[in-house]
Amino acid sequence: MSMSADDEGAPDRDGVERAGARLAPDPKGAGGKAQGGLSLHVPEPEFRPGDTPDFSDVPIPKAGSVRKPPIDVDEADIHDLAYSIIRVLNREGEAVGEWADMLTDGELIQGLRDMLRVRAFDARMLMAQRQGKTSFYMQALGEEAIACAFRKALKPGDMNFPTYRQQGLLLSTDYPMVDMMNQIYSNGADPLRGRQLPIMYSSKRHGFFTISGNLATQFVQAVGWAMASAIRGDDKIAAGWIGDGSTAENDFHSALVFASTYRAPVVLNIVNNQWAISTFQGIARGGAATFAARGLGFGVPSLRVDGNDYLAVYAVSKWAIDRARSNLGPTLIEFVTYRAGAHSTSDDPSGYRPKQESAKWPLGDPVERLKNHLIAKGVWSEERHVQAAAEIESEVVQAEKQAERHGTLHSGDKPPAREMFEDVYAETPPHLIRQRQEAGY
Repeated sequence: MSMSADDEGAPDRDGVERAGARLAPDPKGAGGKAQGGLSLHVPEPEFRPGDTPDFSDVPIPKAGSVRKPPIDVDEADIHDLAYSIIRVLNREGEAVGEWADMLTDGELIQGLRDMLRVRAFDARMLMAQRQGKTSFYMQALGEEAIACAFRKALKPGDMNFPTYRQQGLLLSTDYPMVDMMNQIYSNGADPLRGRQLPIMYSSKRHGFFTISGNLATQFVQAVGWAMASAIRGDDKIAAGWIGDGSTAENDFHSALVFASTYRAPVVLNIVNNQWAISTFQGIARGGAATFAARGLGFGVPSLRVDGNDYLAVYAVSKWAIDRARSNLGPTLIEFVTYRAGAHSTSDDPSGYRPKQESAKWPLGDPVERLKNHLIAKGVWSEERHVQAAAEIESEVVQAEKQAERHGTLHSGDKPPAREMFEDVYAETPPHLIRQRQEAGY
């Protein structure tokens, strides 16, 4: 992934609408008079397999050009932030603007190591799936900065309601990597005892609510949890996570109604990585200029941020989290990024997008951008980067060996089948007791 030549272009509204999502609704045929009968407008991605992707004419707002309002700003006064893209790192790797200088050098180095850990973990688990050690895996390739930086802005006790590409929320904490691998392998040491699909982790202590395969439920669950926290008079906030495709679900709109009405202490995150399973983001976005703009109709402060800029992600996340914790209500964030890998191990993206599209993406690679920033500051080097990557790769390989001692999908220990009847209800209902007895347990 590379930076566009127009990276430092003028941050005009029209340009921003087209930036980071091939964003502007296609006007062709949208409002013309029907000739010989009605017809539907079906949005199409700009590039298909066989095309040569070219983002050179996509203006990107200049790094540091977007203002930073106070957290108690009135929603009506920041409508422009739902159409712009907040960026901190420029092409020279410098942090500029009002959103910069919120992290120390040590914190940034740790952030880089966290992203390297996610990338190495993903690569090993993808390989394990190809070797038949697990049935399924989903990478966060190209999106590592979003979960890793957001997690650093939270406090213990806050709760995330994630989807399946936020493994960085766990890998950037002290959650054991081996436990994640055990869950992926569904082996005898799986902390969820085989009750969940691979990669659907759960850890209350680490603020990671059980992942649900039904998407967009995360938003209503996060709003409900946040409302409960407010009712208790607690100081914990919630964060909901969905992708761009899930904004087409009813739960997305229901969550915004309740969050807006009751001013729930919640941050609602849309990870716009340009592609749903195999459908480009324009299908879910419809005629809206941006996904963030949808929050404006509900009176929810809404911002867009460069999801491949670790510093910008942290700054915007901290702003929204502080707002929620100060009892100022919800914030909607659209993270503009790109899914560099396949949707999952069951997907082949070459069937619906050009193979070169990832390399041409104008917002670059989050790992490379933070690495270059640290090198420009004189606190990192190419040699240290190679060494750190090797150390993390070794850490991941050792964790994998430890997990495989407990078994993989087709070998080793498995959770006892009788446990499927346990830890579901506080008191086991009669029909499950009968089923358990019929199964011989």
